[in-house]
Amino acid sequence: MFNVPKDADQAPARLERTGYVPLTGLLTAEGLALLRREAARLEGIALRRDFSMACMDNSPRHMTTLGGQVIAEESELLPRLYADEELLSLLGRLTGQAVTSVPDPVERHVLNILHQEGDTHGGHTDDHPYALVLFLEAPGRPEDGGLLEYTPGTPRLDALGTPAAVTGHHHAGDAYLLRSDTTAHRVTPLTRPGVRRTVLNFAYTLPGHPTHPTDSAHQLYR
Repeated sequence: MFNVPKDADQAPARLERTGYVPLTGLLTAEGLALLRREAARLEGIALRRDFSMACMDNSPRHMTTLGGQVIAEESELLPRLYADEELLSLLGRLTGQAVTSVPDPVERHVLNILHQEGDTHGGHTDDHPYALVLFLEAPGRPEDGGLLEYTPGTPRLDALGTPAAVTGHHHAGDAYLLRSDTTAHRVTPLTRPGVRRTVLNFAYTLPGHPTHPTDSAHQLYR
């Protein structure tokens, strides 16, 4: 399912420095095909969401989503992959820490689909330390939008869209690991019709790590 990154041992230092580690070609061809089929099946029960998130500076949400609580009921593959020992071992190597599953079933594994012009996942931070984002579909060109934008070293949402922010373009089969509770981030709007961005987001925490939960996930993943 996964290709082990050649520079995995350098990832903890980069994650500490920038909050972001790109994982180019993390999914094998077979793994990508399998996850695409599962996502396409689950998209049929996903919900369209169009609103502003009050607890995140009224940043916009224009996307189609499926929360972890529904995925756990409808999919055998994704919960099994989320808890896979080889994946947890790889994440431990990439973070330099022993990651574990998050307690809230809504947030563990979610499906996010941007598929209309203007779709965006607006500025936010997450409730838990780490987000592993797996790309099943992605815009072919940076100018098509759907870019990760993040702010190294700060959770301030008002730093997004400023020179302090950094963008990353990814392809299907890629992934990234984000220190998502202390790094402000968003997905830039899709700029033209016919472009899609489909990702699985796996959230992880650390044993005994304090959380300061918001209601953002429960608003987005009903």
